Amino acid sequence: MEKADPITDTEMAITQIFVYLQLLDLLTTLIGFRLGAGEASPFIRLLMHVGPTMGVIVSKMLALGLGALCVHTKRYHLMVWASYWYGGLVVWNLFVLLTAPGGGIHW
Repeated sequence: MEKADPITDTEMAITQIFVYLQLLDLLTTLIGFRLGAGEASPFIRLLMHVGPTMGVIVSKMLALGLGALCVHTKRYHLMVWASYWYGGLVVWNLFVLLTAPGGGIHW
């Protein structure tokens, strides 16, 4: 039986950043819901029919499952691209939080 190649430090960092961004997206989205923000993604809105919190959690579970598939198939470059996307989403969520009524900044 052949041993699997060990994960490199770079691959581990890519994986950790991806997971961290999923957590940040989840938290900022849930805080946004509490402040009255809506969901922009049609796919997530579809999942939210089971409830807003559960819909977002299901979407994160799907994202983490796809991330695990990327790790298993050694397609870390896909996780890098997805991390850029999720990083942008977190920045967007923070902007929404800061400008929401009852949120942080009032211009």
